[in-house]
Amino acid sequence: MYQFSKNKTEFSNIDKMVMMNIELIKNSKTKGSILTAAFCALVLINTVNASDDSPRTMKYTSRAAKNAVEWQNQLRLQLSGILKIDDMMPGRKNIPFDAKEIQVEKKDKYLLREIEINSTKNRRIKIILTIPENIKGRCPAVVCIHGHGGTLRVVYDEKSIYKGFAAELAARNYITIATTVSQHVIYEEGRMLMGERLWDLMRCVDYLESLKEVDKKRIGCAGLSLGGEMAMWLGAMDPRINATLSSGFLTVMDQMEKNHCMCWKFPGLRELVDWADIYSLIAPRALLCQNGLKEPENDFTVPLARKALKEIEVIYEDLKKPGNVRLVAHEGAHEIDLPTLLDFFNTRLSPINR
Repeated sequence: MYQFSKNKTEFSNIDKMVMMNIELIKNSKTKGSILTAAFCALVLINTVNASDDSPRTMKYTSRAAKNAVEWQNQLRLQLSGILKIDDMMPGRKNIPFDAKEIQVEKKDKYLLREIEINSTKNRRIKIILTIPENIKGRCPAVVCIHGHGGTLRVVYDEKSIYKGFAAELAARNYITIATTVSQHVIYEEGRMLMGERLWDLMRCVDYLESLKEVDKKRIGCAGLSLGGEMAMWLGAMDPRINATLSSGFLTVMDQMEKNHCMCWKFPGLRELVDWADIYSLIAPRALLCQNGLKEPENDFTVPLARKALKEIEVIYEDLKKPGNVRLVAHEGAHEIDLPTLLDFFNTRLSPINR
């Protein structure tokens, strides 16, 4: 049973977050929001005694380019293990998609297909796939990733904090793909939540590679908030991603120990790395991070993003690609900055013209 601070007039940050989630549970009108609030409260309770003073044994420090690549390979291997996906990696491409089309919608400049595919041998996921009409040659593709409380369709909604970035890309001759990121449910025994999230996104990349319309050398990913976190993970762990846009997430782990849903944290993570180390796995490939100047003080603020960026820049310097990493501090809050997103992918993935 969770014990609140003895001094009831001065609750700790964790006490406050637990109480906030308890109130959310009381006031929730939907099953989904009740489950989300309950999960966050439970994880917060279970991490009350978590130490912020972790050893970070795989922290990146400047070294020769060859040794930097060796460090990346070592860290990917270790992260695959604690994510509990290492056993599935060798046979991933042997899993048939068995794709089933659910519906097709004709948009102004592209077709939007809702499809169901196999993620594992025992689990299927829904995806949205958009294909530009009347294209010639192969197109670049972007994996579009939503955050907490979203679904695979929200990244196409121009009225959301995502600014409909997936639809904007689709209308500009990009192939886009999206799936629903698991919020707090682990679907298969012996797996890890973050591992299943990442696995589903890697299977989206597998599916893109199977399409004749996709240029395999021009695949990117983008997301906001939890989606920005998952864009980081996908870009870091899957070298097929050539351009990564991570919005509303660049920070340090200490900041996320308080006032956040703790679904980001799992056994072994903090002992190995901080976020800068995971982002460093993307180097020397293109990385753009976006953080809003109007982010709340306890969220993904620009000063913390700049602090993390300084660490990420080291490996880009070591790999002789300092121009491939950048932070945009935009005028908004916790939202996609659409102009810099479009400019980034237009520069890095060069969509074809009709």
